[in-house]
Amino acid sequence: MSGGSAGSGAAPCRFAHYFVICGIDTETGLEPDQLAALYQWLEADRQGKDSATAATGENFEQSPLKRTFKSKVLAHYPENVEWNPFDQDAVNMLCMPKGLSFRTQTDQRDPQFHSFIITKEDGSRTYGFVHTFYEEVTSSQICSAMQTLYQMHNAEHASANHPTTSSSSSSSSSSSSSSSMDSLAGSLDEADSPNSSSSSSSLLAYKAGGYDSSRDTLYVSKALCLITPMPFMHASRRLLSQLHRAVTAATAPPLPLESYVYNILYEVPLPAPGRSLKFHGVYEPIVCQRPGLGELPLADFSLAEAFSLLGLENLIQVFTCTLLEMQILLYSQDYQRLMTVAEGITTLLFPFQWQHVYVPILPASLLHFLDAPVPYLMGLQSKEGTDRSKLELPQEANLCFVDIDNHYIELPEDFPHLPNKTEFIQELGEVLLRFGISPNTGAPPRTRACPGSTPSTPGREHKTVALRQLEDDGRNGNLAGEELAVLELLQENATLERLHELTKRTGVTVAHVETLRGKVKAQSAECQGGLTAAEEDELKNAKLNIQLREVFASRFTTMFADYEAFVIQSAPDLESWLTNREQMHNFDKASFLSDQPEPYLPFLSHFIETQMFATFIDNKIMSQWEEKEPLLRVFDARIDKARLYNVQRAPSLRSSIYQRCSILKESAQAIEQRLMKIDHTAIHPHLLDMKIGQGKYEQGFFPKLQADVLNTGPINNKWSHRSARAQRTKDHHRQQTEHLSLDSDLKEQVEGCLILQNSMAFWEWDNASPPPNKPPKKSASASCLKYMQEARSLGKNLRQPKLSDLSPAVIAQTNWKFVEGLLKECRMKTKRMLVEKMGWEAVELGHGEANITGLEENTLIASLCDLLERIWSHGLQVKQGKSALWSHLLHYQSREERLLEQQQVESPVSHVPERRKSDCSIALPSVRVSLIQDMRHIQSMSEIKTDVGRARAWIRLSLEKKVLSQHLKQLLSQQALTKNLYKRYAFLRCEEEKEQFLFHLLSLNTVDYFCFTSVFTTIMIPYRVVIIPIKKLTNAMTTSNPWVCVSGELGDSGIMQIPKNVLETTFDCQNLGKLTTVQLGHDNAGLLAKWLVDCVMVRNEITGHTYRFPCGRWLGKGIDDGSLERVLIGELWMSSGEEDSGRCCRTPPLQHSPSQTRRISITSLSGRGYKPTSAQIQEAIGEAVNNIIKHFHKPEKERGSLTVLLCGESSLVAALEQFFHHGFKSSRLFQKTVFVWDFVEKAVVYMESADQMGDLQETAEPLGMTCQSFCHYVNAINSTPRNIGKDGKFQLLVCLGARDRLLPQWLPLLVECPVIQQMYEDIALLRDRTTVNALIGVLETLHEFPITLEASLIKCIDL
Repeated sequence: MSGGSAGSGAAPCRFAHYFVICGIDTETGLEPDQLAALYQWLEADRQGKDSATAATGENFEQSPLKRTFKSKVLAHYPENVEWNPFDQDAVNMLCMPKGLSFRTQTDQRDPQFHSFIITKEDGSRTYGFVHTFYEEVTSSQICSAMQTLYQMHNAEHASANHPTTSSSSSSSSSSSSSSSMDSLAGSLDEADSPNSSSSSSSLLAYKAGGYDSSRDTLYVSKALCLITPMPFMHASRRLLSQLHRAVTAATAPPLPLESYVYNILYEVPLPAPGRSLKFHGVYEPIVCQRPGLGELPLADFSLAEAFSLLGLENLIQVFTCTLLEMQILLYSQDYQRLMTVAEGITTLLFPFQWQHVYVPILPASLLHFLDAPVPYLMGLQSKEGTDRSKLELPQEANLCFVDIDNHYIELPEDFPHLPNKTEFIQELGEVLLRFGISPNTGAPPRTRACPGSTPSTPGREHKTVALRQLEDDGRNGNLAGEELAVLELLQENATLERLHELTKRTGVTVAHVETLRGKVKAQSAECQGGLTAAEEDELKNAKLNIQLREVFASRFTTMFADYEAFVIQSAPDLESWLTNREQMHNFDKASFLSDQPEPYLPFLSHFIETQMFATFIDNKIMSQWEEKEPLLRVFDARIDKARLYNVQRAPSLRSSIYQRCSILKESAQAIEQRLMKIDHTAIHPHLLDMKIGQGKYEQGFFPKLQADVLNTGPINNKWSHRSARAQRTKDHHRQQTEHLSLDSDLKEQVEGCLILQNSMAFWEWDNASPPPNKPPKKSASASCLKYMQEARSLGKNLRQPKLSDLSPAVIAQTNWKFVEGLLKECRMKTKRMLVEKMGWEAVELGHGEANITGLEENTLIASLCDLLERIWSHGLQVKQGKSALWSHLLHYQSREERLLEQQQVESPVSHVPERRKSDCSIALPSVRVSLIQDMRHIQSMSEIKTDVGRARAWIRLSLEKKVLSQHLKQLLSQQALTKNLYKRYAFLRCEEEKEQFLFHLLSLNTVDYFCFTSVFTTIMIPYRVVIIPIKKLTNAMTTSNPWVCVSGELGDSGIMQIPKNVLETTFDCQNLGKLTTVQLGHDNAGLLAKWLVDCVMVRNEITGHTYRFPCGRWLGKGIDDGSLERVLIGELWMSSGEEDSGRCCRTPPLQHSPSQTRRISITSLSGRGYKPTSAQIQEAIGEAVNNIIKHFHKPEKERGSLTVLLCGESSLVAALEQFFHHGFKSSRLFQKTVFVWDFVEKAVVYMESADQMGDLQETAEPLGMTCQSFCHYVNAINSTPRNIGKDGKFQLLVCLGARDRLLPQWLPLLVECPVIQQMYEDIALLRDRTTVNALIGVLETLHEFPITLEASLIKCIDL
C-alpha cells in the first residue's frame, strides 16, 4: 500500500491522520442496520420470545423514515497510517451512531457537528470530528425502495387498525408496556401512532410525515470526518464547516476540494508545544495553539458549555463521582453535548487519569454494555420526549445518572463530598461570572423534571418557548434561519421594541435577544479587520477553559502537596519492582490519612483506594528509572514551585483552610499571547497534479474525491521526517510508562476483567500490531519482560467498542470473562480486608501497620457492598428497584413466608410453652441464625429510606454477625428463584465461581467487625442480661432487690430493677455501641442478702454480640469489702457453638474487669496465691501508662474505651493495686481482712487530726494544699450514697487522681505519713523512696492528656 508507506513517517506529527466520508452506498442500496437487528435479538432473548424471527432487522410497524439503515465508509484518505491503523467499523459507527437518517423537503435538515474518541490499547487516544449534513438522493432505486417500504408500512397499519376496538386497545397496551430497554433505544424511534380515522393510505402517509416519490424530495445524511491525534476541536469544526459551505455555495470554491483535504492531511503540522499555528481553510484562516511542556495539557472542549449544561454544583458532584470511580452515565439527545461533558470532566482530573471504560457516545443498539459490572463513563443518546422514569438501567446502586438536556443529576447514596466544596464552588463561580456565565444553571441533584419541561431554579429568568429554543440552539452552533426570523420580528415590531426598552429600564433583561443582537453585530463587523467574532469567541473560550482548569489543578496541588513523603520506594531497581509489584505496598495510606485535616478524611480515604490514584503512584515510582510521565512532570513542578513560595510552612502541618489559585491571570495571558501572535503559518492550499474534470462542482453534492492524489503524501517534507524519530521515542516511552497502571490490590481483578477480554465483543482491543520497540535493557529478566508485555496488553484504558463481531456466542463469552473478573475482585477485596484487620498477626507476616482505622475499615466495607451490588446486578433478567441484592432478598422472603403459611395450614401445631431451665443451668439461650429475621430487623429501621440503604445495612449486619457467607448461600440455595431472576450467563448461575465467592466471604468470619453497630447509632436495640452466681459458695438467688445499668461507647441504659428470684431480663434501648461496663448492685434486703456473682452476660439481640463481665466477688454488707455495687468491665465473648461453626473471633480480645484470681490473690484470707515480684509490678505500671498514652495518640474516633485501660485487667488501677499491696500487712488476728482503703482512711485521719494539721501548715504551702485536696477527695468518696466497697473506693480515687493530675502529688503524702510503718513491711515498694520517685515520674507523663471518666465510674461524685 503506497499510501500507507508514504504517509507513515509524517503521521505522528501531522495535524490530521485521516479524512473520512460516510454515507449511503448506492450500489448495495437500503440495508437494515445489523446492530439494530442484534439489539432486537437481545431483547427477544431477554423477554423469552422467539429470537429467530427478531433478528431480521425489518420492522414494518415503524415509519421507514425513522428506521435505522446501514451506513458505510464511502472513502477515507490516506489508506492507512502506520502509527494509527484505520478501524473502519469503529469510525463508521461513531461517525453515524444512528446509521443513515432520511428526510424529505418538509423536515428540518440543519447540519450537525459532533466529536468522538477512540482509545487504543496503549492508552493513547485518537479524536474524531464529524460534520453531518443532508444530501439529496439522486438514485431512483433508493427512492423506489423507500416508496415500497412506505406501502408495506401503510398496509401493516391498515391490517392492524381493521380489527375491533378491543383488539386494537390491547395491542396498544402491549406496546406501551414494552421492555425497559426499549425506552433506552434512542436509535429505534417509536412507531407512529395509528390513525384509523383516515381512509386514504396516501393521506395517512402524508399525515405521518410519509414519503411519496412523485411528490417529495428524499434526502439522506452524509458525514465528513477528520481524525486527529490531538483534540483540536474548534479548528477541526471550522475546517469541516468551510468544506460543507464550499459544497452548498452558489459558486465553486477557489480550488478543487482535493487541495484543501490534501493540505490538512499532509501540509499542516501539529503546532509545537507552547506555539500557535495558522493554516487556511476554504474561505478563512484557522488558528490553533498547543500548551507548553510545563502547562496543563491541551483541552479544546468548551468547559463553559459543560458548566452551563449541568450547573456548577451539579458538575462538581459528577466530578466527585468520577474521582471515586463510580459508574457514570451521561444522557442527552445531542452527541456533542455527551462528548463535551465527558471530555470536560476527564480533563479536570489532572494530574490523574480515568482508568476504566470510557465511551462518551454509546449507540442505543449496544445497551447491553451497561450491564458491565465495572466502573464506566458512558454517554447514551436519549430519545426526544423520553421520560427518565421509564428509563430502567441494569444497575443503579452505584450509578451517577446525568440528564444533560434537563440539567439534573441523580447521585449514588452515601458518597463523600469534595473537601472545601463550598469555597471551591465559590471560586469557580467567580471565574464563570468574570466571563459572563451564570453559575446557577442546573437543577438540584435527585430532582426529576416533568417530561418535556426544563426545571427552573430560583433567580432564573423567565423565558418564552421561542427564546428557550434560541438558547439551546445558541449552545449548539450558529443561528438558523428560523431564529433570525424571530430576531427580525422583534426588531421590526415597534411595540415589542418599546416593551424591550421598558424591561431594560426596570432591570430585567431578555438575555437571549441581546445575545442574538450581539451575534448579528459580530457577523457584520467580521470583515472590518481585527479578530473575527469566531476568533474572539475562541479566545474567550480558551481563556475561560484554562482558568477553570487551573482552579481544579490548584485544589489537587494543595491536597497532595506532600504526597511524595508517603510513597514507599522499596525496590532497588526496575526489574525487582516489576517482579514483586503485586506484593508491594507503594503508598503509606494510614500515615498519609493521619497527616490530613479531619474534614478531608471521608473523601481522601475513598480516593486513595481508586485505580487512578494507584496508577499515579506507580508512575511516580517508575520515574526514578524512566523519564517522568508528562502529567506527573507538570504536577511535580507545580508542587516544587508552591514549596518555594511557602517556605515558612512546616511540611507536616496540614491545614483545612482553603487556598485560592494564584496563577489565573498568567495562565490566561499565555493563551492570549499565543493566539494573538501567531508563531507559525502552514503552507497554503494549492493546485495539485491531478486529472482535470473529475470531481466536477455540483451545488449541494459532495464530490467523489481523487483517491490517487489524496492517498500519497509529499516525499520531501522536512518537518515531518525531522520530528518522526523524536515522536517514535516519545511514543515508546509512553507505552513503557503507561503499561504499569495497576494497583497491587486490584491487579488481579483488572487482569480478569479486562486483559481476558481480548476475545470479547465489545471491549476488544485493536488487532493492529504494536509499533516496534527498542531493545530491552540488559538487566531485565524474562519474568520482567513477560510482566511488562502482560501489562502493556492490559493498557490504561479500555478502548471504544469494536464492532467486528457481535454474535450472541461472543457476547456470552464476554460475560464469562466478567464472571472471572468479579471473582478475582472478590478475592482481592476479602484478602485486603483480612490483612488490614488481623492486628499483630498481619505485622508478623510483613503486611505493614497493625491497626486499621475506622475510616479505612468503613471505606473497605463500602467497597464490598458495591461489589456485591455489581455481582447481583450482573445478568439480571428484569430489574426491580435500584438494589438488585435487596430485590432478590425480598423475592426470597415472600417465598419463604408463603411456604411457612402453607405448612401452618397443613399441619397446625399447638404452642407448647417452653419449659424454664432449672436454676442450676442458667445461661444465655442461643441465638437462632435467621436470614428472614435479619431482614425484618432492617425493614423495621425507619432511619433507612431506600432499597440500596437497606441492602447495605443488611450486608453490614451479616458481616458483624459473621453470617454473610451463610446467608448468601441460603439465599442462592433456591435455584428456581435464581433461574427466574437471572440470565444463564449471570455470575450467580455459574456454580463453581459462586462456591469460590462464598468461600472468600466465609474467610471474613475470622475477624471482628462492628460495622453495623458503629454506623446505625440511633436505632433501638433489644438487649438481654443474665446474672450468673457462683453456686458452690452462695445461694443462686438473693432475697434483696438487684439492679443493673449497662453502659457502652454511645451511652448507658440507666438503672433497671430486676425482679426478685429472676436472673435474666431484657430491655430495649437506643444503640449503646460497643459495651464497656455494667454496674451491678442490690439493696441488701432480706435474710439471704449476700451474693457471690461469677459474671454478668449481656447480648445485643440484633447483632448477636455477647459480652461477658467477670466479677468473682461478693455483694453484701459484712463480707469481702462490704460492697453492694460493683462496676464490671466487659469482654466480647464467643460461645462454644460459634467456635465450632467457624464464627469464632481470632483477633485479640478486649480487656475486661480484673479476674477473680487477682482479687483473691490480693485479698485472700490466708494470703496464699500468686504474688508478683517488685520488677513485675513496676513493669505492669509502665505497660498500663504506655497503653493510655497510645490511646491518646490514635485519632479521636478510633480510640475506643478509656475505662478499659483505667479499670480493666492490666489497667492502671490493677497495677497500682499491686504496688500498694506489695509488703502490705493485710491479715490480722481473728482473720479480719484489712484493705488498702483502710490505710488511705487512716492516713486521712492522721492528716486531719488537729495537732498534725498544725505541723503541716508550717510546711511549704503547695504541700499543705495537696494534703487538703487528698483529704477532700477521700471524704467525698466516703460520703457518696453508693455502696461501692473498699476496693471500689480505691479504684475511684485512682481514676479521679489520674483525671485531675493529682496522683504524683498524693504519693509523697502517703510515704511521709507515719501510718505506713504500722501497715507496711520494710521491704514494701511504697517505703522505697527511689521506687516511689520513679513511679511519680511515670505518672507525670499522663499530665498532658485530657483523661475523661465514664459516667458509670463517677456517678454521685461531684469534684
